[in-house]
Amino acid sequence: MAKTVKSRTKKRSILTNHSLNFLKNYINNASPVGFESSGQKLWLEYLKPYVDSNFSDPYGTAVGVINPKAAFKIVLEAHADEISWFVNYVTPEGLLYLKRNGGVDHQIAPGQRVLIHGKKGPVKAVFGWPAIHTRLGNPEAKEPQPKVENLFLDSGARNKKETEDLGIHIGAVVTYQEGFEELAYDYFVGRAFDNRIGGFMIAETARLLKENKKQLPYGLYIVNAVQEEVGLRGAEMIARRIKPNVAIITDVTHDTATPMVNKIIEGDIVCGKGPSLAYGPAVHNKLLAVVQATAEKNKIPVQLRTVSRSTGTDTDSFAYANEGCPSVLISIPLRYMHTTVEMLHKSDIEQTIKLMYETLLRLNPQTNLNYL
Repeated sequence: MAKTVKSRTKKRSILTNHSLNFLKNYINNASPVGFESSGQKLWLEYLKPYVDSNFSDPYGTAVGVINPKAAFKIVLEAHADEISWFVNYVTPEGLLYLKRNGGVDHQIAPGQRVLIHGKKGPVKAVFGWPAIHTRLGNPEAKEPQPKVENLFLDSGARNKKETEDLGIHIGAVVTYQEGFEELAYDYFVGRAFDNRIGGFMIAETARLLKENKKQLPYGLYIVNAVQEEVGLRGAEMIARRIKPNVAIITDVTHDTATPMVNKIIEGDIVCGKGPSLAYGPAVHNKLLAVVQATAEKNKIPVQLRTVSRSTGTDTDSFAYANEGCPSVLISIPLRYMHTTVEMLHKSDIEQTIKLMYETLLRLNPQTNLNYL
């Protein structure tokens, strides 16, 4: 009698070559706070085949809608913007001093290559920094530390006129150049996975609904909001416009398994072990219970954490908008947040998409989310 041989075929990924190519292009494209338009155009172009209609608001939040005539509305949301810099002052020698645009980390800046988005298109430049020989040459001098006030860009221009000729101006936005890379063991690295990975995952959720021909008993609003990094502003505006009944927010959270991260404060979250669900005042407990039950039923691993006064994500804007909107936060673990080498795991992307997809199939207008 022949022995039964177990299949060793690798489980098929829900991510297609087409979707991964979109992810790479989307990550490599600059989409800084207040200047998200080019990224939003890419995102909408990818999303359009999977939705019935789309629209945008005055500040550039983009929305794709399935069943736009339905009275009951559910939002599936991420944010589109990335941290960056503004040109604030040009020296007579053509060097550029900056202001932050969002929570950009000044300590990682020295030696980085950037793009200055000026009036004539992107201009390449670098964050200059004194050579170690000059910093340590005087034993009596304290070694300088990078601060916003002493960081400067060198574009090659050697006076103000040459700077202007390049199209650089006060208020020009500056982004880091580094883009998408793949590492060993299914890790992805990139600039601005916070939170462009969220925009990717909500678009993929819409794709799966369309390709699997799922009919939803409500209107689904797939929202890619602007200006999260400066106070959740895009979500605040679009929540008032849509007035959703339920909101599912996706963002990144900290992988706390690396050095210099305090698990006592940040919790125990690890890349590769599934999406993270948060407990906190803005997170609706009954909606969270639905998500947890969905994860358990579909054997999706999840990791739990807590937040304090706020989630620090667009969840807060949706939860407290209008007359109140039951909201839940589904996060993906990320290493090295707000750097140029943000790192996440492919399996977490897949599991987060699956959890959002299955949760949307579980919800309906009759789902009881009343506390009392």
